[in-house]
Amino acid sequence: MYLSLWPGKPYPLGADWDGKGTNFALFSENATGVELCLFDKEGRETRLNLEEVSNFTWHGYVPSIGPGQRYGFRVHGPFAPQEGHRFNPNKLLIDPYACAIDGDIGFGEEIFGYRWDDPEDDLGFSELNNAHLIPKSVVVDKNFDWEGDELLQIPWHETIIYETHVKGFTKLHQEIPPKLRGTYAGLAHPAAISHLQSLGVTAVELMPIHHFLSHPGHLVNKGMRNYWGYDSICYLAPYSGYSSSGHLGQQLKEFKQMVKRLHQAGMEVILDVVYNHTGEGNHCGPTISLRGIDNASYYRLVDGDLRYYMDFTGCGNSLNVRHPQVLKLIMDSLRYWVLECHIDGFRFDLASALARELYAVDKLAAFFDIIHQDPVLADVKLIAEPWDVGEGGYQVGEFPLLWSEWNGKYRDTVRDFWRGEDSSLAEFAYRFTGSSDLYELNGRSPSASVNFITAHDGFTLNDLVSYNEKHNIANGEDNRDGESHNRSWNCGAEGETEDLAIERLRKKQRRNFLVTLFLSQGVPMLVMGDEMGRTQGGNNNPYCQDNEISWLDWDLQEENENLLDFTRQLIDFRRRHPVFRRRKWFQGRAIRGREVTDISWFNPDGIKMTEEQWNSGFAKAIGIFLNGEGIGSPGPRGERIIDESFLILLNGHYEMLEFTIPPELQEWEWLTILDTTKPRFVQRGKRYIEDKPIDVEARSIVILQRLAQVSQQYDDE
Repeated sequence: MYLSLWPGKPYPLGADWDGKGTNFALFSENATGVELCLFDKEGRETRLNLEEVSNFTWHGYVPSIGPGQRYGFRVHGPFAPQEGHRFNPNKLLIDPYACAIDGDIGFGEEIFGYRWDDPEDDLGFSELNNAHLIPKSVVVDKNFDWEGDELLQIPWHETIIYETHVKGFTKLHQEIPPKLRGTYAGLAHPAAISHLQSLGVTAVELMPIHHFLSHPGHLVNKGMRNYWGYDSICYLAPYSGYSSSGHLGQQLKEFKQMVKRLHQAGMEVILDVVYNHTGEGNHCGPTISLRGIDNASYYRLVDGDLRYYMDFTGCGNSLNVRHPQVLKLIMDSLRYWVLECHIDGFRFDLASALARELYAVDKLAAFFDIIHQDPVLADVKLIAEPWDVGEGGYQVGEFPLLWSEWNGKYRDTVRDFWRGEDSSLAEFAYRFTGSSDLYELNGRSPSASVNFITAHDGFTLNDLVSYNEKHNIANGEDNRDGESHNRSWNCGAEGETEDLAIERLRKKQRRNFLVTLFLSQGVPMLVMGDEMGRTQGGNNNPYCQDNEISWLDWDLQEENENLLDFTRQLIDFRRRHPVFRRRKWFQGRAIRGREVTDISWFNPDGIKMTEEQWNSGFAKAIGIFLNGEGIGSPGPRGERIIDESFLILLNGHYEMLEFTIPPELQEWEWLTILDTTKPRFVQRGKRYIEDKPIDVEARSIVILQRLAQVSQQYDDE
């Protein structure tokens, strides 16, 4: 077909439809030529040379081209891997600024820039055309009726995150029409939203939805696929495989509709984003997009040997965040999701890799500077996974202002406490109160700590108390993949058991973990299905299990009804009591001149903790008093916040312990409202006064609520 090509403009990058035609723009600093490739419905290709170049951006305008048009690029330049260049015009390339992509990437020798049988390996040049295996970028119509929708901006201290997978959450849901299961529309279905609302979560954190490499070679050979999605190929396009309505731009509208429906239900949407690497892998990986567009600009190459990639991610490559265009790509992507798709926040996978300007992780990196200065991102939630696999990559507590972090120290400390591992109570106290040792000195609040017991990566809550070892045989890697040190405890038997005592202990341990999570200061994160006992059969790395191992089994609602109800009531309890979600740190100061402070710590005998006891590794029990009259920060209208007061008794010991109400608290009557030995949340149990002993069973939690001052003696109930 004959098409006119006008000079167009270098901005914006990607394909920009103006109602009459489409402007195409692609950045490549080292290219010698760029061809725009347009495909008709039968797959026939028309190539147009983009001869206009402005500031390394190749651009052109094609009249009459509009939404639904499929396209790609072929980029000319030197093929010199030892110099960092891997141009190959035989390879059709995905536009890094595409807002929609038509389907999955196929696997075959054609998608690689070198011949598989070449004796020089990746140094050989491939003349094979890959167009039949590469999904085409799609021109989209970005218009959408948001009906007044805006970002919810739920305060951090009121936030409860539910980490989930778009496909896995609804794939087996019987109340959702089959066509919609496992899609954006499925997550927006009333049945799915109803469950989330019943839990009381305020935000869904979606595992990667950026278009990703779904069939990497090492999985294709095993008959598997990339389920998690941590191999991004395009940072502005929602993955088309989660669309029920089509691949020619319909996926974008369906995604926006999902966001709007979740917002209407009162829930924010947070995206798990992977800007640290792409699915193109190492020097032996395929040429799909950035590698063929400008390898030396987009990727971090090894100084002195530019054939190879710096790999801080364990996935073969690292984006070159030192290059201005790479930073621009990341920022353009983030702004796009906020402005065009109304996304409320982001969780940055392996975020430490983004701060490596040289080799070490740098808190003053340009990436953070740009984030802090951007007005669009100032009001969205920013969450770091504060580590990568490079040296010095573990950076929990080291991210700057505006950032919250997945608190890996919280996870490890709480797991150790409840499995009986020797660790200091001081460490547990820091984690329970928001980790002030990590976040207070640099000006952040308790909400900087995103607390979690489990995440997509690792055991589910059910498996955490059911397995000592990982069981990843199904992944086809001889059980070598996945974390080996899980800090888990199987309670006496590995995997499923008919031993009723072990089953009771496991159920109690699940309740212990949930209570600890939701009553800790900071932002709690619950993982899909933990509220109803989801299991992966001991697989702690099901990244390639796009099947029942990973999908949520909704029949568990009935099987674990007590656990589901317990979780709902627990989240509601946190919501109703601001003492468990303070905006600011505890001060430990006396309230109105009395001995009673905003928080106090006690031994089982009711005496305040000593320095020696704080640092004792074998101590496994503690009492925590939270004063509802000691909340120093005001409410949203400046009003004073007053809550009930609670005494939390935690016994991580293997035997029952007798607790005593501290002397300074004995002037009140205390009512038992929770005991994790019981399957239900609210028990309205025994009342306690003065020094009446309180039996706390082995590995359990008892919570007492302060009632009126004691004016008479009560008989035992």
